[in-house]
Amino acid sequence: MMRADAIARILRIVCDHESFLITSHARPDGDAIGSALGLTHLLESMGKRVTVAFADRLPTMYRCLPGIERIVPELPAEIHDVAILLECDSIERTGFDQIEARMIVNIDHHQSGRSFADFNWIDPTACAVGVMVYQLAVASGEEITAEMASCLYAAVLTDTGAFTFACTDSFTFGLAEHLLERGADSTGIAQSIYFSNPESKIRLLGAALANLEVDGEVAWTYVTLEDMERSNAIVEDCEGIVNFLISILGVRAAVFLRELPEGNRFRLNLRSKGTVDVAEVAERFGGGGHRNASGCTIEGPITQAAPLLVTELHLACRSACATLLA
Repeated sequence: MMRADAIARILRIVCDHESFLITSHARPDGDAIGSALGLTHLLESMGKRVTVAFADRLPTMYRCLPGIERIVPELPAEIHDVAILLECDSIERTGFDQIEARMIVNIDHHQSGRSFADFNWIDPTACAVGVMVYQLAVASGEEITAEMASCLYAAVLTDTGAFTFACTDSFTFGLAEHLLERGADSTGIAQSIYFSNPESKIRLLGAALANLEVDGEVAWTYVTLEDMERSNAIVEDCEGIVNFLISILGVRAAVFLRELPEGNRFRLNLRSKGTVDVAEVAERFGGGGHRNASGCTIEGPITQAAPLLVTELHLACRSACATLLA
């Protein structure tokens, strides 16, 4: 379906219904939270009743976003007219057992996105789902308020790696300019997200860097449950660690492994440069995401998991080179 057609259909759904539930994936990131809040502001400006819910704890760094206090940790008893799921490939991905609504709308920008809802708008060319919400806002004719602009700016800022990922283009910068013109607090958002790290996060980063391994074009590291406990760290303290690995000169693919509470299972964050496709690697282990930023979960122990991943990432690097030479 063409983008304009998808936007028109969603706006028609909005016009035809009164109550909306908005949610996104478990372990929410800046795009999930910023997009959900931006969409909340948009729908409320159109006179709709909105509930926004997330199953998992919200990272502290996003507490600056307008309307963050609106997000609830449990689904309401009310059955809404429409549930809008942002960047999820299934209802299970939300972390909620089930979502009851008369209609489910799926808005996603991952190349691994799946059409599971009553209406699906999947656009892998969008650098963030926040871009798709922005396009809805512009097409609606509603005013983009400072509150909405700040939320959508945070979504795009974080999902482009602060405008460094390959998906960042002239449209992205034009969008950012428009959001700043509408009152987005770029300085406050950057301070909160990038320059307000708790001590625990820095200590955990030290543990991760102590475990760093570099094998040619591939870098990897991990933290154990013991590392987490010793650093007094929580899950959100792991965010961004993989970016230090992919920043190494000569490294084209990187993976950060976090041991899960049940032990001997690891949550992976994968990153790459250029045409190296880590989404394909993630998909082999039941995960997914973008070409340059993906995630999945893998069985341990680390002595078995790490060599397997390094092999897969080397294959991805070689495949990218072969494609360029073809």
